[in-house]
Amino acid sequence: MRPVTRLVIVDDDPMVRTGLRLILGGEPDLDLVGEAEDGRQAMGVIRDLGPDVVLMDIRMPHQDGLVTTELLLAQPNPPRVLVLTTFDADEMVLRALRLGASGFLLKDTPPPRMIEAVRAVARGEPILSPSVAHQVIAVATGRDEPRRPQAQRELARLTEREREVAIEVARGSSNAEIAERLYLSVATVKANVTRIFAKLGTDNRVLVAMKVRDAGLL
Repeated sequence: MRPVTRLVIVDDDPMVRTGLRLILGGEPDLDLVGEAEDGRQAMGVIRDLGPDVVLMDIRMPHQDGLVTTELLLAQPNPPRVLVLTTFDADEMVLRALRLGASGFLLKDTPPPRMIEAVRAVARGEPILSPSVAHQVIAVATGRDEPRRPQAQRELARLTEREREVAIEVARGSSNAEIAERLYLSVATVKANVTRIFAKLGTDNRVLVAMKVRDAGLL
């Protein structure tokens, strides 16, 4: 049995909230404990209910998802924040990640992928939506060729296995998905990711993905 993850949905569109309830509400290990239609309301809901994961829209009235994410993550023992986006605001998504959000998903992500992403974030695995990861990386890094030699030197510190794992991270794969594709245990994948972080001087899967792209490995 999986441990139960308590969720709060924050989105100003009632249709989106209804869709998320339908997708996530039938999973026995996901407990939808509350909803909010803007950031101000979300602060009170989250304070009162203490969720493990918050699905956070970016564009909302009164207080947007970026301000709300920053305020939440500045508190002791904050929930993990999974940003929801239609990907019409690349830089806003990147800002959310820099603030400490655990990842981002398109609102039209297929239900099985969304369910697995929420579970992965609850386990402490940041998530990049595979369908938009390359676009976010491109926005963040630009098309600057001079980055390539530096990125290649940094990735040369990795073993062959670590490089394979880093490429899968850049493709937006969760640890469980990497384990399946590379025929490894999840524990081995986690150990490789930890070593990759240490060698590249980061604790952020987005930055790993950027370096992989800059090095020309995608």
